[in-house]
Amino acid sequence: MSASVQLITPQGYQALSPATVTAYLSGIKAIAAKLGGDVSGWRAREIGDGNLNLVFIVEGSSGAVVVKQALPYVRMVGDSWPLPLARAHYEYYALVEQTRHAPNLVPALYHHDHDMALTVMEYLAPHIILRKGLVAGKTYPNMARDLGLFAARTLFFTSDLVISPVEKREMTAKFLTNTAMCKISEDLIFDEPYYAAPLNRHTSPQLDDTALEFRKDTTLKLAVQELKNKFMNAPEALLHGDLHTGSVMVTESDTRVIDPEFAFCGPMGFDTGAVMANLFMAYFAQEGHGHGADYKNWIVQQAEIFWDVFANEFTKLWNERSEAGELYNPRLFADAPELKDKALQARLDAIWQDTLGYAGCKIIRRILGLAHVEDFESIENADIRARAEKKALAFARRLILERTALKDFKSIKGLLPA
Repeated sequence: MSASVQLITPQGYQALSPATVTAYLSGIKAIAAKLGGDVSGWRAREIGDGNLNLVFIVEGSSGAVVVKQALPYVRMVGDSWPLPLARAHYEYYALVEQTRHAPNLVPALYHHDHDMALTVMEYLAPHIILRKGLVAGKTYPNMARDLGLFAARTLFFTSDLVISPVEKREMTAKFLTNTAMCKISEDLIFDEPYYAAPLNRHTSPQLDDTALEFRKDTTLKLAVQELKNKFMNAPEALLHGDLHTGSVMVTESDTRVIDPEFAFCGPMGFDTGAVMANLFMAYFAQEGHGHGADYKNWIVQQAEIFWDVFANEFTKLWNERSEAGELYNPRLFADAPELKDKALQARLDAIWQDTLGYAGCKIIRRILGLAHVEDFESIENADIRARAEKKALAFARRLILERTALKDFKSIKGLLPA
């Protein structure tokens, strides 16, 4: 998958460490002023627990910042899997664009260094990663609403519904070369779970037969390839590209979306599907966490709130848009006023179907592919974990194959086991 990518770093690049990141930041006046005091009193620690990057928290006498730096390889695998540093630039560009449309739902940006492939941003405290909160059985009253608003605003305002064809093509071109990250998604989500890929893993031997069934499932594989085709060829809007519960930081009152290094222009339902997939994985994993039926119901309720808020905000933006792009331009409504509502519903229906399809794909890849999720992995009893995963896989398969027949959230609830 990565053999064609060479391990290349620009002149001046060096991977930082807790011992060197403070010296680096001391040379940036605005950051040094934010941290305050003598650099010798600053404290730095590396907290990156993801698959790809270095992440440091640096604290001084008057403040703290986060430094995220790309490595020239996939961290979870090592330098045998090279990865371009350019992903750090796409992440920064995406955060800049997201800040325009959802400024209170992303971290503040302080500094970007192209050669060092790093960004310095707001230290979010006392926020925690949403996935960890869900594993622990925590509730977040604003989370689903905030994610619905984030998805609606960032997708709507970067689509042909608002921006001109020139702007849209320029944006598409800007992110078109984020090819390495897109290739990871294409491989890990749409291909590798469906054949005996060397890096695949699953709960074994409990899921051995299930994994084989999925590899033999012609109907499912055809549907997944149709979704892959749209992923590759439908640049509807600028996507976050990896909008899972590990890319969201929360408190009871605040929600921030982080880590858009997979950003590219693609189908809107890919982002909304990622949110739904991860909430449903949290739901199925409750079999091994034991937080009770009320908590499981709360998670399902959050998925429904997320979609309702997304659809309502999308509708609001549709009706209020003062600038119109080339798609469904209001000039078309003058002699056919009923078109406005019909076009909106058609757009939302299409996003809903894609949401379900991509949600199913995301669930399957997290169980049968390479990169798994803490929701399931933290279940120590392999039999209980496998039982939860089998239920999630069956649910995911139906989401993909029945996505055109499942018209609303009530029908989704009907697929969930009692």
